[in-house]
Amino acid sequence: MAATSGRVRDFLVKTHCTSLEGMLLAVGDGHGNAAVVSVVRVGFTTKAQAAEFRKVETVQGSGDVRPWEIAAILGLAGVRMTGLNYSDRADGAGLVVAEADQATGHVERATLEALADVAAYLPVN
Repeated sequence: MAATSGRVRDFLVKTHCTSLEGMLLAVGDGHGNAAVVSVVRVGFTTKAQAAEFRKVETVQGSGDVRPWEIAAILGLAGVRMTGLNYSDRADGAGLVVAEADQATGHVERATLEALADVAAYLPVN
């Protein structure tokens, strides 16, 4: 559970996930403005477990699943996922969680929110 924190970690200790898959993307405009997008799918045995997990995961400040080391993977130091630009969707007995945050330059909040919304529908597995 090193990739989790807070109440999210507490939930996953009690309700083991069956899979954890994801990807990390950098999206830029070619003019020095870039965002980092994290997409994670957490799978469970039942849809009910995924629904319970969603209740915990969607609360701002409740913790997170963070299997990505942004600096190591993308070479972008000082970038952190705030959870402010968040979207999720149920996927069978799993939950897909997408977050977007600014990496370099300036990216409008509406753009970050749109990136998270679209990323939640990317195929993760």
